[in-house]
Amino acid sequence: MSTLGASNFKRIAAWRALVARAETLAAAQRDRWPLWTPVLFGTGIAIYFSLRFEPSLWWAAGAFSGFLGAAWLIRGAVFARAAFIALTLVAGGFFVAQQHTHWVAAPVLEKPIRAALVTGQVIQLERGLKGPRVVLDKPTVRRLAPEATPDRIRLRLRRGDTVGVGERIAVLARLSPPPAPAMPGAYDFQRRAWFARLGGVGFALGHVKPADDIGSGVGTAAIKLAKLRQAMADRIRGSLPAESGAIAAALIVGDRSAIPEETVQALRDAGLAHLLAISGLHLGLVATILFFGVRLVLAIFEPVALRLPIKKIAAIAALAGAFIYLLLAGATVPTQRAFIMTGIVLFAVLVDRTALSLRLVAWAAMIVLALAPDVLLSASFQMSFAAVVALVAVYEALREPMRDWLRGSGPGRRLAFYFIGVAISTIVAGAATGLIALHHFGRITQFGLVANLAAVPIASFWIMPWGVLAAALMPFGLEEFALVPMAWGIEWVVFVARTVAGWPGAVAAIPVLPQAGLVAIALGGLWLCLWQGRVRLLGCLGIVSGLIIIPLTDRPDILVTGNGKLMAVRLADGTLGLTSGKTERFAAKIWMERDGQLEPRVWEAGSSVAAPLSCDRLGCVYRRAGRHIALIKDARAFADDCNADWIVVSTVPVRRACRGTARTIDRFDLWRQGAHAIWIGQDAVTVKSVRAVRGDRPWTARRP
Repeated sequence: MSTLGASNFKRIAAWRALVARAETLAAAQRDRWPLWTPVLFGTGIAIYFSLRFEPSLWWAAGAFSGFLGAAWLIRGAVFARAAFIALTLVAGGFFVAQQHTHWVAAPVLEKPIRAALVTGQVIQLERGLKGPRVVLDKPTVRRLAPEATPDRIRLRLRRGDTVGVGERIAVLARLSPPPAPAMPGAYDFQRRAWFARLGGVGFALGHVKPADDIGSGVGTAAIKLAKLRQAMADRIRGSLPAESGAIAAALIVGDRSAIPEETVQALRDAGLAHLLAISGLHLGLVATILFFGVRLVLAIFEPVALRLPIKKIAAIAALAGAFIYLLLAGATVPTQRAFIMTGIVLFAVLVDRTALSLRLVAWAAMIVLALAPDVLLSASFQMSFAAVVALVAVYEALREPMRDWLRGSGPGRRLAFYFIGVAISTIVAGAATGLIALHHFGRITQFGLVANLAAVPIASFWIMPWGVLAAALMPFGLEEFALVPMAWGIEWVVFVARTVAGWPGAVAAIPVLPQAGLVAIALGGLWLCLWQGRVRLLGCLGIVSGLIIIPLTDRPDILVTGNGKLMAVRLADGTLGLTSGKTERFAAKIWMERDGQLEPRVWEAGSSVAAPLSCDRLGCVYRRAGRHIALIKDARAFADDCNADWIVVSTVPVRRACRGTARTIDRFDLWRQGAHAIWIGQDAVTVKSVRAVRGDRPWTARRP
């Protein structure tokens, strides 16, 4: 045999040995395969949303049918069949996401409307400090054809206006399409609005009046439920001081609109914002209190306890109570996940089975994704399931050691065990959600462990039990007896949040984690949590590789909003400097967060840090990497700034005078393509726009 043939033979043998080893490891983990079902399904959803074009409806249907048929026909070859099942799940996720996108399709405003009389039924109401914000269902807009009128419009009303859920109102308002992302790769409100059937946003130009038409709206049951939630929130806020009442309303019925922004920020900076989201902690406590309370009451009566299955009756009562609480809380993604998991546990009680923990999470994820595939992209879904998967995996690994440690222990050890559990839960959930928060918010809370140790026990054993009792007493008008002690606990949590948030270095801001880093971390974390044995440690490589991407990612040197009213440039010290601090504040906030800056920074003439930038009333000239970039605000600057080797970014239309420059981005480019980001290098200049990154999808605005 020749040397080359022997070498090839060795390679083939090594490859076969590697494949055999992988098959052995996979076979040993066969009972964990079902846990990857929602991951594969979600992968298909992610692929659909990552495309820059809208594929044919037949693609996913054909792929799904083909893979499903192949999986059905293959017999005997376990791994080949498993591979086709995996492909079927991926194609299924893609198909469901695409079908859902077209199913929710509704008209979207094509251009702003300066002033129009808007009439519609209020189906959502937030009593914000700046004035009520409402969502109108089936509105009519004067001078807008019915087929071009959005299904829903969101309006900010004027301060002092009083409206109620279910009312039909008329108001003169300024409308616009849902805003596009503030920069390429940033949060896409247009996509979220598409799936909420929200085709326009705006603000009132006058005060609200009752509508004199009948019109159509959502069903009676939905309106009654929304009215009930609003009435409960109003009664809660009316029974307590402003801040405590607003937080109590958030904890009981999920209405966070009246919480002062500084309080919300303090809770975020202290790592306690999760207490405001009605999720597993809240719904689990409701179900637990109902389950043991009903069971205790039934056990008191000996004939009932001996003749009826009181445990199953208690499970039914707890399930019904959890469902009612789900509706009262607004059925958010964390609440849906918590209800599904709680429901499966209670159903297991009814059929005398023991619920499997990680399979429970997998079922919950599959149900949520099948009902609303778009939530996969939301921070709420990602952080909620990341925390639960990590916690269940850790406690699954620690179950036996904890059981041994608690066996025969006294009250002191059990109390210590509770605080150890809170600490472990805080660290694990904080690490899991913190990595995802790097992608969405670019912020890390440094002292979350301390804050959670001080606040979570009070929330669990004091605030929420009183909240459940307050909801139960509300039909009798006695809720204040429970709300007052509930407020004591809320005041303590707010005190802890403000104290911890005020410590130096409580929050660290870093540039946001790119999409590729989030994918690497997510896959690494899932590998670490879903497999067993030493092979699971390979997931750490994915997490580390995702984090390494952050410092290796180049941040843009210039940012321009889609309307051209605000620009930002990279200054000599590496920070972003804004050309104005008075306009486009929301975009400025997004830019700063994604760049790793806690506060907006406005460029100031004469500053030594701002050396690369010089401005006058006609515009600015920015110098970087040996290049000149003209930031033009007035057409009179064209004569001086339209040089052949310059890059021109103009907030006014560019005529022939500047067409000979190296690169031109003018008002029309910004209008058609949205916000722009520019990277300036020694050898090349890279330009990305919002439209180029998102592509042509159903939810993207189409402009000629």
